Amino acid sequence: MVEITLDVNHSSYKVGVEDHWTLLDVLRDSLGFTGAKKGCDHGECGACTVLIDGTAMQSCLVLAVQAQGKAIVTIEGLARDGRMDALQTAFHEVGAIQCGFCTPGMIITARALLGRNSDPTEDEIKEAMSGNLCRCTGYVKIVEAVQRGAAAGKTGAGTTGATNADS
Repeated sequence: MVEITLDVNHSSYKVGVEDHWTLLDVLRDSLGFTGAKKGCDHGECGACTVLIDGTAMQSCLVLAVQAQGKAIVTIEGLARDGRMDALQTAFHEVGAIQCGFCTPGMIITARALLGRNSDPTEDEIKEAMSGNLCRCTGYVKIVEAVQRGAAAGKTGAGTTGATNADS
């Protein structure tokens, strides 16, 4: 066991880990951030996606010890003061959520896209989201949600009155 410090959602956490533990397992099992889901455990589905230094990464493929010293943001870290950000709200409003299992990874991936391209084309959205699989909703509503989130970001809509409990 080795003690590391992880910066998750703008807070530091000291945690004991084995050198082979994944960031996903530490986030979920040791720190209680259960938004990232364990889907395929092979980096194929995108359900475990988190931001690491602003880049969308599958946390099942990152060792926890590799994440030390990096800024990690999970789906729980997007909300501010109990209010969803514009992208979370857009997914909710357009019905881009069915069972919700893939949704955190989808939103995190979309957040990374919008962080580097605030006005993506439909093809750019599809390309960015191609590593995230959804078995329920289909991708039309997801693309629409990313477009709506991008538009809200341009208008400064940032957050809405919707709370995390509303979704």
